[in-house]
Amino acid sequence: MGGETDGSAQSRWTVWGLEASMVVTDAGVLAAAEDIVRSVLAEIDQACSRFRADSELMRLQPVLAQGASVSPTLLTLVNHALDAARWTDGDVDPTLGADLTALGYDRDIVSVKLSPDSLTGGGALNLDRGEASLPSRTGSGWARVTVDGDVLTVPADLRLDLGATAKAHAADRAAAMVHSVLGCGVLVSLGGDIATAGTAPLPGAWQVLVQDLPSDPLQRISLEPGFAVATSSTQKRRWKHGGKDVHHILDPRFGLPAEDVWRSVTVAARSCLEANAFSTAGVVRGLAAPGWFRSMRVSARLVDREGRVVTTGGWPKENYVREEAVTHG
Repeated sequence: MGGETDGSAQSRWTVWGLEASMVVTDAGVLAAAEDIVRSVLAEIDQACSRFRADSELMRLQPVLAQGASVSPTLLTLVNHALDAARWTDGDVDPTLGADLTALGYDRDIVSVKLSPDSLTGGGALNLDRGEASLPSRTGSGWARVTVDGDVLTVPADLRLDLGATAKAHAADRAAAMVHSVLGCGVLVSLGGDIATAGTAPLPGAWQVLVQDLPSDPLQRISLEPGFAVATSSTQKRRWKHGGKDVHHILDPRFGLPAEDVWRSVTVAARSCLEANAFSTAGVVRGLAAPGWFRSMRVSARLVDREGRVVTTGGWPKENYVREEAVTHG
């Protein structure tokens, strides 16, 4: 969206194996705004990436069971992840890092997909959800993580994965910083997680295209300034494990990929962190998600296996459009 007619400008690049994009309402600050966004992403990656040995989280992993002082950035990321767990009654659990590694998701998604079959040294996991095959789990992992001041304690049998909420927080923080420093309106999109700050281009709202894969139904929505939208998908981050297709959104009860009831779940909220938490939880809840969303007044759009759309919480009616002149969601 945007262009010469309204003074806005857009840039795109790749980060964390995902497409990042940004729109600012003042083309003259585009380069400076992109520098701010890239700096925010670099700081968050350095704090919590599971895929780099020098990140703060990975360096501290051996001592977290005894408790360790962490940086303000990592502390914020952990607290946000625990907030998401509380909001969703544990459907979004940040302690599934070991489960993702066991499924072969131990490096960035581009590298995982390039592997012919991602297997760990122990071989393929049993992906059958039958009672006899379920792995043994000790309660809710997230409830066993403690934060006391700047001291983080994680039991030795757990590994943090802050990826989903960290990405959403990154979008929120980057948008807020661009607006604060440069004074322009801004939209930041990180692989389907969108945050906005400041004023929007004319006609006064951000025009966002909601679509996961090109074959999925698409819809343009008007996103009011300061609001956010996030899409969680079972289709994009997929790879082979033990000859079977798996995806990255895990059901914490089993430590296995959530059932593919929904191809994608999109949620609009006041922050990208909140939108991402509920969109992820919607995938995990499966068939129960629409009723739960309605009871929570969550504004959501869910697309099932057959491409059928279910909406909740005042999500706008479908207005299918061509893909031109809109921002991807």
